This record gives sequence, structure tokens and C-alpha cells, in this order.
Amino acid sequence: MSQYSEACCTVPPVVAKDYSAKGDYITVDDMKTYVVGPQDAKAGILFIYDIFGHVPQTLQGADILAYGNQERPHQVFMPDFFDGKPADFSWYPPDNDEKKQKLGAFFQGPASGQKVAPRIIKVAGLLSEKYPNIQSWGIVGFCWGGKMVSITSGEGTPFKVAAECHPAMLDPEDAGEITIPLIMLASKDEGAETVKAFQEKLKVKNHVERFGDQIHGWMAARGNLEDPKVKTEYERGYKTLLTFFHENL
Repeated sequence: MSQYSEACCTVPPVVAKDYSAKGDYITVDDMKTYVVGPQDAKAGILFIYDIFGHVPQTLQGADILAYGNQERPHQVFMPDFFDGKPADFSWYPPDNDEKKQKLGAFFQGPASGQKVAPRIIKVAGLLSEKYPNIQSWGIVGFCWGGKMVSITSGEGTPFKVAAECHPAMLDPEDAGEITIPLIMLASKDEGAETVKAFQEKLKVKNHVERFGDQIHGWMAARGNLEDPKVKTEYERGYKTLLTFFHENL
């Protein structure tokens, strides 16, 4: 990625605790949807959160994507696909049968790709109609949301660029179906060989990078921003996203 683009993108100071989100909430397809960014922005980003929903680290990430590129700001939209009932933090890590059962039921129910993926496409269409000033759309997903990005970035996708951060259920077979530029930022918990195999199957412009000392979720709900190292890599992750979006959106 170019040095020119990197110069355009500056992550605002990250707040480690008690973050106050900059956006508002609207209703899209009967879902409470967080929206942030200038109303005259020419580029939009659909933000697919992780299974823990609208949490401060994730809202702060949306705010960074909205305002971190002074040259080309974005309007960012984060629908609540789980209708106010996200996964419970106590289910993770799924290290006993009860947690595995609850997490499995969640992935088969509210987080089912068969249910959510068509709704993502529908929401993209609704937002395009409501915000005609937005000329191009990107999509970014975190953990479970990364999987949703993989399965909505194929032939006929409404998006121009895609991003996945510490994606869950990473499957190299998905990669060959992706038809738009893609950036993936993986954690130490996504297997290095799986990440490599995914990149090798991509047929599009891509940037794949593994943050080898960060846990699955560091850029979203599981990111402990009071840890200086995590905070630094959270900032670096979002700056890397901004640069890729700047070059491709």
C-alpha cells in the first residue's frame, strides 16, 4: 500500500475506557443501526460487528473509519442484526459443553449465515436508496462478521471493497469466490496455514496481514484497550484498514 495513502489516514487518539460514541441511531429494515460520519460523504461502509454487538470498542472502530481519512471521510453504518440480543461474553471461550451448546445455538439461530447474508444485501440496497450521495460502498466485518463478508463479496456483490478482521470460520474455499479487493487482518488465533491458504486462493487485489501477538477479537469486543500493546495494534489495524479503503473505495 502506498505511502501517499498512509499520509491521508490518521487514527484519532484511541480512548481506552469509557468511550463516548460520536454517532447516532437510525432504523434500517426494522433494525437499530448505528450511523456515523459526514452526511455529505461520497463513500459508505457497512460495518458488520462481531457476535457481541454494539460495544464501545466496536463503536469506536466505526468512528475511526468515519473520520480517520480527512481527505475522504466515510459514512459508516452498523445494523444490529441480533435485535438487541447479542452473544453473552460468558460463553467465550467455549471451554465446556454448556458454553459450546449456547454458542452453537447462537450460530445456528440469530447468527446463521443463511439468515443474515441475504439481509446484508438487502440493507445495502436500502441504504443506497436512502443515501444517494454515497457513490461507492465498502464492507468490513469482525470475527463472525468477517465470515459474513466472505459470503457477500462474490459475483454480483453491491460492494466495491471488502475487509475482514480476525475472521471466524475462515475457509480458503470462500476466497476463490470473492470478486472485489479484500484486506484481511488476522490474529494469532487464526491458523497461519489457513490464512496463507486463504490468500493463495484469492484472485483479487489483496492485503493479508497476521498480527501475531494479538488475540481473536482485538479490534472489536475482545480488545482490551487498557493494555498499551493491544491499543497500539488496534490503532495500527484501523490505520491499515483506512489505507486500503482509501486506495480501493
